[in-house]
Amino acid sequence: MTKKEFLKAVSNGDEDIIQIFLDALSAASVDYCVIGGLAVNAYTEPVVSLDLDIVVAADDIEATCKAVETHFRIERFEHRVNLSSSKSDLRIQLQTDPRYQDFIAGARNQSVLGYEMKVASIEDVLRGKVWACSDEERRKSKRQKDLADILRLIEDYPYLSGQLPVSIRKLIK
Repeated sequence: MTKKEFLKAVSNGDEDIIQIFLDALSAASVDYCVIGGLAVNAYTEPVVSLDLDIVVAADDIEATCKAVETHFRIERFEHRVNLSSSKSDLRIQLQTDPRYQDFIAGARNQSVLGYEMKVASIEDVLRGKVWACSDEERRKSKRQKDLADILRLIEDYPYLSGQLPVSIRKLIK
């Protein structure tokens, strides 16, 4: 079983939702980068996630939604746009928080669970995870997952620990 087949099986996918999404971004010439748990997987031992967190250029949000509207249900929220399909349990979240826009410039093509995609730099992935872990409005279980992702990154790249705020350093000691 390939990595793609594994992810498709775990997400109960009838279609290759990730590839459909990536192809739509390419066809629409949308610049983007992957953040979140799947981005962590680009740098560390993979862990299954049913979320694909993406940052697209702010000017390309509408073009992205237009490019995928035939395949995905689109729901808009304050700092994200959620894309979902009845053909998969995978959820795609377009992050619209302006703090993430600079991540696109430092992104590089990488393989993530068998998919070639642009992934934010490891430093930016860590920074995003720190923001998410520190967000008191997020569910505690989500923040714990973010903390675990931070640990995964600094265990494999110890030099990153110097970029952690004191509050998170205390949590991981």
